[in-house]
Amino acid sequence: MPGSTNGSTKAMGAMTVGGLVLVTAYTVALGSNGWLWFGWVVLGLLTLTMVVTQP
Repeated sequence: MPGSTNGSTKAMGAMTVGGLVLVTAYTVALGSNGWLWFGWVVLGLLTLTMVVTQP
């Protein structure tokens, strides 16, 4: 069905948003950490890839 997402894609999206919240909170509290932001960008790209390649 066009426009629908499966459970794993929704879970990946939720993890990406949750990761963004955690990395932002860490940055505000303790200062920036490049590795955390790099990891979040990789997670975001993987999520985007899952969304785009869905049948």
